[in-house]
Amino acid sequence: MNRKRVPRINSWHNAPWKEGRERSDRWKETPSKGFLPRVTPRIFVVLVAAACLAAFLPLARAGQSPAVLGLKERAEVFDRWLKLRLETVLPEVMRREAIDMWLVICREYEEDPVYLTFVPYSSIAARRLSILAFFDKGKEGLERLSVSRYGIGDFYKAMYEPGKADQWERLAQIIKERNPKRIGIDEAETFAFGDGLSASHKAKLVKALGPDLSKRLVSAERLAVGWLERRTSNELEVYTHIMGIAHKIVADAFTRNVITPGVTTTEDVVWWMRERVAELKLDTWFQPSLSIQRPASSPQKDGRVIHRGDLLHCDFGITYIGLNTDTQQHAYVLKEGEDDAPQGLKAALAQGNRLQDILIGEFREKRTGNEILAAALKKAKDEGLKPSIYTHPLGFHGHAAGPTIGLWDMQGGVPGLGDYPLYFDTVHSIELNVRAAVPEWGNQEVQIALEQDAAFTREGTLFIDGRQTKLHLIR
Repeated sequence: MNRKRVPRINSWHNAPWKEGRERSDRWKETPSKGFLPRVTPRIFVVLVAAACLAAFLPLARAGQSPAVLGLKERAEVFDRWLKLRLETVLPEVMRREAIDMWLVICREYEEDPVYLTFVPYSSIAARRLSILAFFDKGKEGLERLSVSRYGIGDFYKAMYEPGKADQWERLAQIIKERNPKRIGIDEAETFAFGDGLSASHKAKLVKALGPDLSKRLVSAERLAVGWLERRTSNELEVYTHIMGIAHKIVADAFTRNVITPGVTTTEDVVWWMRERVAELKLDTWFQPSLSIQRPASSPQKDGRVIHRGDLLHCDFGITYIGLNTDTQQHAYVLKEGEDDAPQGLKAALAQGNRLQDILIGEFREKRTGNEILAAALKKAKDEGLKPSIYTHPLGFHGHAAGPTIGLWDMQGGVPGLGDYPLYFDTVHSIELNVRAAVPEWGNQEVQIALEQDAAFTREGTLFIDGRQTKLHLIR
């Protein structure tokens, strides 16, 4: 792959990992003829023991494992990011949306979509009735309050003592003392991320506040989206490493270590990827998928078993340190005697790369998703491409907060979700496809569906850990 990289953490991108990628390309099957007679009895015993042990180990993988932090270290990174975000991102977005107090109210196992992004890594869920209040004191900074039964470390000042007052009455007292002009609450018509306040909780809030303060309640929908979508420079730096892990798993899946033509099924590869994610103590936010395209003239009609001459497509994503990835790439299974993919398939991939370039070339600050979609589709069609664009934000969630740039079944624009503007320091999954005829396949059309994650910053739009520009080749 040709990769244009954003800055990375060198200690995490270690040399053995890069070595592993090269090793996977050099993998060759060891010939069995004449092998055993050269093995001494001692070595033979060691080999047998190793084979027995391997039967109980996770599925085979190519190359060195990528570096992954332990849970304690992940918590330290996440909490450090959270402190920085609360001190920098939140005040900026609250002022941008002209909201001087924001209330996040939810209960255990019915968490507001933003709640877990406001609490330390070790907070697995809300506890009973959980209330966070943020008040902008101007030059004095942002006041962070917890009006809950249980404290939240050093991140929030505890403002409620159980048994001394009703929790709702205490919240109302705190609000009256600060006298905010606009009180943001999480109810929304468009984005689920800003719609976390339940009807019952709103009713109790209105009752506790009374008619005067209740008139100051406004939707914090855009504030919630702004908080979730904004990435700090530290997060963007580490995102390169996170994407590198995802790319490594995809690259390893597309090798003979995992795929045996004529034997391995698409589901075998899918579950290998799931096992690999679990082995690394990571999570995935959706079930991976693998699909096959092959010429109509092929004698192979089973769409589950992978054969030589097949074009493979995967869709895969991981969750790590609170951030998500989303990747779609292609591989070609070489026929006997081939050393490269058909030129038609390579040309089709190049068309997919061109559509990526066209799309990110239309990214402009404060331009809406629908405006970007319309401009990119027009330019692509003017160049003779057959495009489809369905790009989405990425971050704390997989299909994350921010502007939707098309849906696969809504190429004319997406009302509401597509009307939100693009802001700097956000991450987007550049998801799209082109259809192209392949001469070697009797001009049969193939669909090249690509998904590579990119950061939109003041310096430009950069693919995180690069993008696929060459087909993976399975020999």
